[in-house]
Amino acid sequence: MTRSAPRTRRILQVAGASGAALLTLSACSSSDPGTDAGSSSAKPSGTVTVFAAASLEESFKTLGKQFEKEHPGTKVTFNFGGSDTLAASITGGAPADVFAAASTKTMAIVTDKQDAAGTPATFVRNQLEIATLPGNPDRISSLKDLTKPGLKVVLCDESVPCGTAARRALDAGGLKLTPVSYEQDVKSALTKVELKEADAAVVYKTDVRAAGDKVDGVDFPESAEAVNDYPIALLKNAPNPKAAKAFMALVRSAEGQKVLSRAGFLKP
Repeated sequence: MTRSAPRTRRILQVAGASGAALLTLSACSSSDPGTDAGSSSAKPSGTVTVFAAASLEESFKTLGKQFEKEHPGTKVTFNFGGSDTLAASITGGAPADVFAAASTKTMAIVTDKQDAAGTPATFVRNQLEIATLPGNPDRISSLKDLTKPGLKVVLCDESVPCGTAARRALDAGGLKLTPVSYEQDVKSALTKVELKEADAAVVYKTDVRAAGDKVDGVDFPESAEAVNDYPIALLKNAPNPKAAKAFMALVRSAEGQKVLSRAGFLKP
């Protein structure tokens, strides 16, 4: 009996140590997958669908590529167009994650239907400019010059933000203008000048800059009365809200703002 007691104690010590080791291994094995799953779930993945005003096309495509590079396994798809048309599609049930509008008025179409998750945030502003044919052959130097007889001028339809802004600018100058056509988005208005189907168009500064040497730009003081705020919002029924929030964060980040500033957008 006196010799078996130490042996019994040794057996119990070994068993205790083995049990502790098993518990430690069990704890590690149960926590590792949880840790991996947590870090994995925090990473954006899948497709993000962004509905955005036509004037954001160049900037957002740049940011989309950057987002995909920073988050392997993601893809950003865009639907660019007139903000009013995009808003109507969203309220009609079109699947989208993010909406970036060219005015608070068109964003209100979505928020009034309670199709936005949270409060939209203004991320940039944009100002109007006159786009003319290269070299400005008609010597346009003011908004009033667009009322000259025989000059073919294009405006955005007043249902879209660039058209509403143009109307505000014309009203500020006390001017009346009958364009040769009203276009459904700013890119369509600019294209008329690029194709020489019009002598001038009232568009955004960002669109004139994006067109390069295809057009010339003319500033006019009345544009200060028609600066548009651009809001962005996560949509309530977003198929991929996690990645959508990450894309919105990039747009509003210092890095994203640099891209937008280079395109000619103003700070919010």
